[in-house]
Amino acid sequence: MAKASKKELSPKQQEELIKMLKDRFEKNMSRHKGIDWPKVQARLAANKDKLWSLHEMEATGGEPDVVLQDRKTGEYVFYDCSTESPKDRRSLCYDKAALDGRKENKPKDSAIEVAAAMGSALLTEEQYRELQQLGKFDLKTSSWIQTPADIRKLGGAIFCDRRYDTVFTYHNGAESYYAARGFRCSLSV
Repeated sequence: MAKASKKELSPKQQEELIKMLKDRFEKNMSRHKGIDWPKVQARLAANKDKLWSLHEMEATGGEPDVVLQDRKTGEYVFYDCSTESPKDRRSLCYDKAALDGRKENKPKDSAIEVAAAMGSALLTEEQYRELQQLGKFDLKTSSWIQTPADIRKLGGAIFCDRRYDTVFTYHNGAESYYAARGFRCSLSV
């Protein structure tokens, strides 16, 4: 999983990541209408700690890309834009409490813990639906999303996918995990 001991990239790693992000930005202009890459790059240069998180999102298969600019804060928001739920973030239960509650056949980790270790957060349902406006994602997989406290308190967690050209939100026990279910992150820079 995405657990590194140091949370900074070398200058060469920073340069490679920024080039890769720029290339993805230019290949997917429909995802970020009205956003200029030089402004995004300047924001990344001023927030180098966020580069480490973007690197972790990339390293686990997320293919992060800029999807919007927050009008209040001016921050650029990145979502995982991989076609399917990131490959190296699957087969995880929802959170640490669910992981600790499993008596046997425990998964290797939980979505909430891995996202936190990466310095990012799971998408909310609203963010997941925004992502689906930018393309067709999770046609074969599903992704855990942030679960409201009242649902989690009762032992559940929610996830989404896209089937039949429709975005669905479902529920499962938080301790469940599947080879085709992972999670997507958001990161504000």
